[in-house]
Amino acid sequence: MAAAGARAQTEAPPAAPASPASAAHAPQTPPESELPPVRVRAAADSGIVATKAAASTTKSGAPLFETPQSVSVLTRAQMDERGVQSLTDALQGVAGVVSGNYGRRGWDDFIIRGVRATESVYLDGLKQGSDTWIAQELFGAESVEVLKGPASVNFGLVQPGGMVNLVSKRPRAESFSEVGFTLGNYGMKQATVDLGRPLSPEGGKAAWRLNALVSDSDDPTQHVYFKKRWLAPSLTLDLGPDTDLTLLTSYQNREYIRQQGLSPYGTLLDNPNGKLDRSLFAGEPGFGPYRAWAASVGWALEHRFASGWTLRQNVRAQRFDVDGLAVFHNALRADNRTQARTGRVQDIPGHSLMADQNLQRDFTTGPLQHSLMAGLDLRRDIIRLASSTCTVPALDLYNPVYGAPINCPATPNADDTSNIVDVGLYLRDRIRLQDKLTLSLAARHDRVRNTTTNHLTGAELSQRPSKTTGNAGLMYQVTPGVAPYASVANSFYPVEGTNFDGQQFTPETGQQVEVGVKLQSDGGRVQGALAVYDLKRRNVTTADPVNTGFSVQTGEQRAKGFEAELNAELDGGWTLSAAYTYSDTEVTQDNTAARVGKRLDNVPRHAVNAQVGHRFTGGLLHGWSATAGLRHESDKRGYSFDYVVPAYTVFDAGLGYQARHWRAGLTVKNLFDKDYYAGGLNNNVLPLGTPRQVLVNVVFEL
Repeated sequence: MAAAGARAQTEAPPAAPASPASAAHAPQTPPESELPPVRVRAAADSGIVATKAAASTTKSGAPLFETPQSVSVLTRAQMDERGVQSLTDALQGVAGVVSGNYGRRGWDDFIIRGVRATESVYLDGLKQGSDTWIAQELFGAESVEVLKGPASVNFGLVQPGGMVNLVSKRPRAESFSEVGFTLGNYGMKQATVDLGRPLSPEGGKAAWRLNALVSDSDDPTQHVYFKKRWLAPSLTLDLGPDTDLTLLTSYQNREYIRQQGLSPYGTLLDNPNGKLDRSLFAGEPGFGPYRAWAASVGWALEHRFASGWTLRQNVRAQRFDVDGLAVFHNALRADNRTQARTGRVQDIPGHSLMADQNLQRDFTTGPLQHSLMAGLDLRRDIIRLASSTCTVPALDLYNPVYGAPINCPATPNADDTSNIVDVGLYLRDRIRLQDKLTLSLAARHDRVRNTTTNHLTGAELSQRPSKTTGNAGLMYQVTPGVAPYASVANSFYPVEGTNFDGQQFTPETGQQVEVGVKLQSDGGRVQGALAVYDLKRRNVTTADPVNTGFSVQTGEQRAKGFEAELNAELDGGWTLSAAYTYSDTEVTQDNTAARVGKRLDNVPRHAVNAQVGHRFTGGLLHGWSATAGLRHESDKRGYSFDYVVPAYTVFDAGLGYQARHWRAGLTVKNLFDKDYYAGGLNNNVLPLGTPRQVLVNVVFEL
């Protein structure tokens, strides 16, 4: 059987090329003489095609086809088919998103519609307080959902480009046990566990689930490594037919040496001393690593009242700490071989409390069908950042000798605590007429208290901005498979700090107009979307042209573009995922005149992602599957660096095999070992692309 909203499946799913879970792609029943079907997974969207986003992402819970804004959903099956290992990796398949531009530096880097959105990562609809410093663990996600454009009306303090919401794996009312192992080049070793049991043999909703992961790997760059440990127990209680309560906890521990990239001179640009070795580490092996941990506990509650109202509440408390040592690269000296360097020691403890609760009811007024929601959203983040700048000897990049003494001050150079409290009230109504016309209206008012304490001077700065944001969308279903729409939205994002005169910055704002078309086939096995948008970002901080080291708030940026996405489960065991993005970005106002008119950092004009998969359903190849994919980005430019990052195309491939109680897969990323550059950081650092990766995994169902 399948859970509500899932398409029932009666075949064995294709093997994931390099991931510990997989799912079926096409509902075909194999002959009884062939391999028997495996257990059906109870997932909201168990193939590669998602028909709905989680209510925690859109608030409405409406089907994607009936949502008048751009929302992309990566299902567990789609991520498994691509063999993704990280959130940065997963987002490379989403139109409008550019990820991994700054290399492999230990956390998630991505840009949505021209705006850096690393600080806009959510888990089950609640902000991750540690998102800027600690990468999210993808193994625990049932899906990854990207809401593009201003999302303040849903989540308050969000960058205008968009946000990412991970949906946690939840307990299921069935017994299952999976153990997975992955090996790869660069010393990749990983083990995973996914266990679940119902609490009562008589049935019911009560169940528990345990996800765990241990992973160690080196890196193409010498002396760089990554270690991670992750544990996520969850428990669903049976409180009656009208109440759902799931307790969600997690703990992760990471240790890594930051991969910083290399000088542009000797890699992309000519250097009289010759080419640099792409595996060169320009830091100090003994100066590190970063160590980080994060722990969280919370719950998801839903209660359906007899009056027709539904109460939902999501709550999470999180604590984290990051201790790090790293060497940063300055400019090359006159000999073009000696790298000037600076060291930094950081200590970043933090904790957060998030709570979102709302009431929703569906009703009619005459010919109109309403879905009305009112909610209260609470958020508190307290983060302390202590940082020391260290003196590090220069390094000869063509004859590196490590181990020179590094001098760090006894006390930090900077030590500040940021305390943000946000209270948001929101109201939204989704109105439908004759199942053809949909009008979506939403408004939210946020009151923020943002206090920064300088522990070195004792000074305290506080601001209390408030803002009302909203969005409106109109959609008309021309046919059962074609629905054009138009929407407008704005955003609100407080900016920390002051200008030279001690005046605090006003919040950054964003405004967007979007027009698009949603497409779907009968039965929902093919989902597509086209969108054109115009996004403006105002009150961007820029360098003060008079007072060095200070900023003023006169910047403005604009991003316009076209996005197309298609996900399909086709007859004969074929699957297809494709995305195309055209981006036209520009700095429209800046105190540095040379920046005006330049493109925004690391946003290519053209980006293409495509993957085709096939599952063999008969004959000698029954149980086998194969995938092939490509990723192309045109050249990248920016206002933070003067060089042009060249265009590149890389290809991926995978093979998988599904047996009765086990499955295995092989994934090869960057199949032809293309040397490319991930993006630009500044004129001193050029992040390198990832060379060929080979991953082999096997998963046992016990």
